[in-house]
Amino acid sequence: MLLDVVAGIVGAALGEWFLSPLVGVSTINQSNFTAASLLVSFLGAVILLATVNLGRRVRHGSAN
Repeated sequence: MLLDVVAGIVGAALGEWFLSPLVGVSTINQSNFTAASLLVSFLGAVILLATVNLGRRVRHGSAN
């Protein structure tokens, strides 16, 4: 569970760093809390969490 929390936080930061310039939205860290900036952070967290969970499944051989 702790790894999921850390991956979510890192994913949100990476989402702001990579996705924000692509969609032209300022980040939450720039003191501009909007629905669009929240969505970019959320998408970054979801993408990284999905990647981490997929990696865990493949590594443990339980990818059904």
